[in-house]
Amino acid sequence: MSYDPHENRFAGPSMTTVAFEWFQRAVALYCLLSGIYYWVRLVGFYPGSLWRFDLMPMQWQIAAATLAVLFPVAAIGLWILSSWGPVIWFICAVTEAIMYGGLPERFGRLDPVLVMHLAVALIYVGFRFALFLQRRRAALTAH
Repeated sequence: MSYDPHENRFAGPSMTTVAFEWFQRAVALYCLLSGIYYWVRLVGFYPGSLWRFDLMPMQWQIAAATLAVLFPVAAIGLWILSSWGPVIWFICAVTEAIMYGGLPERFGRLDPVLVMHLAVALIYVGFRFALFLQRRRAALTAH
């Protein structure tokens, strides 16, 4: 919260900023669920083919172990609104895009995951652009 001498009041965060924070926290919950999904695969909690680490092919072992660690880390970073949270999410999204979009013969094709990552990326870019314009407008009116 900052004091705005022109309007003689305290200025809180804008609606765009608050919406962006809630968006990041929603993505954090999605990342947490994705991390749990990969942990379930690793520990063999769910009975099925390729649902246990020792029965997975090498590419699935590498991908599942990596994403089981990175998704919860991304969730923490997004939840606390740190600058590194979206970076870790981006690494996870690119990894899954390569898995399910680029190598469907090895990992299968999961179009809903690809669409979700694309939608999150586009919304994120839209928020960042709106916040940029907002800061730019504020800087121009301050002078």
